[in-house]
Amino acid sequence: MVDIIPEKMEALRLHRPGGPEALALEMVGTPRPGRGDVLVRVHAAAITRDELSWPVDRLPAIPSYELSGVAVAAGPEVRGSVVGQEVFGLTGFDRDGVAAGFAAVPARILAPKPAMMGHVEAAAIPLAGLTAWQALFVHGRLEQGQRVLIIGAAGGVGHLAVQLSRWRGAHVTGTTSRDAADLVRAAGADRVLDRTQVLESAVEPVDLVLDTVGGDALAGSAALVRPGGRVVSVAEEPPEAFGAAPLEASYFVVEPNREQLEELAGLADRGALRPAIDSVFALAEGRAAFERSLAPGKRGKVVLRVAEDPEVEGGADD
Repeated sequence: MVDIIPEKMEALRLHRPGGPEALALEMVGTPRPGRGDVLVRVHAAAITRDELSWPVDRLPAIPSYELSGVAVAAGPEVRGSVVGQEVFGLTGFDRDGVAAGFAAVPARILAPKPAMMGHVEAAAIPLAGLTAWQALFVHGRLEQGQRVLIIGAAGGVGHLAVQLSRWRGAHVTGTTSRDAADLVRAAGADRVLDRTQVLESAVEPVDLVLDTVGGDALAGSAALVRPGGRVVSVAEEPPEAFGAAPLEASYFVVEPNREQLEELAGLADRGALRPAIDSVFALAEGRAAFERSLAPGKRGKVVLRVAEDPEVEGGADD
C-alpha cells in the first residue's frame, strides 16, 4: 500500500512491432483510474509467449495482461471498499497492459488474490486459469465421470486444465513430451501419453478433447471423440472437415471473468490448483523475461516481479 501515488512510474513499453529487442524500460505518467476503474499497485505481472504481437495497432504499448497487486485508488462508480485489498486479474487485450508500477484496471474483472499465495504465483493464474476453466466447463461442459484428453498437458493452459479436470472428477489423459511427463502426472493426470505416438490406437473415445497445440494434433482429434462429444481448441479454429463429424467443435479467445477468478482463487487456497513457475525476473529485466518466454524447454509461467513483498518472503513466491 502507498500513501502517495507518484506522478511518474516505471513501465516496460513496446515501441515497434518485433520481439524483446523492441522493449524499453521508461518513466511514464502514472495512470488515473477512470469510471469503473481501480488503480492497482502492481506487485507481479505474468507474460505470455506471443503477446508482443498483439498491440501493434496502438504502439507504444505496455505488455502483460495478468497482474497481482494492491488496490490503491478507485474511480467513480466503483462499488465497495476495494482500496487496500490484494487483488489479481486478467485485463482486456484492447488496452495497455500491466508491466508497470501501477495499472488502471476495470473493477469488474478483479478478484481478491488467493490468500495462500504470494503475488508471483497469483499473477501466473489468470490467463491460463481462465482459459482452462472456460474451455473445460463453459465450452466443453465437462462433468464428473467423463473422459477428457488434454493435448499439450504440460503447457501453461494444459497443466492447469489437468488440475481442474481432476477436481471436477473427470478421467484425465494428457499428451506431452517425454521430458515433461512427470509434471503432467504430478498435476493429476490418470494417463500420460507421448505426444508423438498414434493416439487413435492408444486412447479410448473421450467426451472432450481440449487442444492447446493446433496443427496436426487438432486435425486428428476428431477420431478420438465419441459420437456427440466435444473438441475445444484454444490454439486455432478446428478444420472445416469437422463439420461432417458427429461432434461439436469450437475455438475461443479467453475473456476476463471475476466470478471464475473467484472460483480459481478458492481452489488455489484449498491446494487444488497450483501454477507452475518457470522463472521470475525484475521489471528492469523485461527483455530477458520475454526472451525466456520464447525459449524452448520452458516449464511454466514467466513472471515479472514489479514490487518487493516483504510479507511473503520465505513463502510461496520464493
